[in-house]
Amino acid sequence: MLHTPGHAPGAICLYAPALGTVFTGDTLFQGGPGATGRSFSSLPAIIRSIRTELLSLPLETVVHTGHGGSTTIGAEAPHLQEWIERGY
Repeated sequence: MLHTPGHAPGAICLYAPALGTVFTGDTLFQGGPGATGRSFSSLPAIIRSIRTELLSLPLETVVHTGHGGSTTIGAEAPHLQEWIERGY
């Protein structure tokens, strides 16, 4: 279990190393960060969570998102770098 605040203060992602899979819910979507449009959400916090918790996983880790298609950490890393360069 990875604590990944941003979508919500207590948000988590479930990592199954034996399966090479992480379930990210609303923390990470295909193409960038997950949902942060709520009053309790924080874009800087979700970017920090993705950078510290998810980008440290092996690049081939399959990401099952809460909405949309699956992806991999390696495929998402460049998208997240764009957000980080924006200052988040």
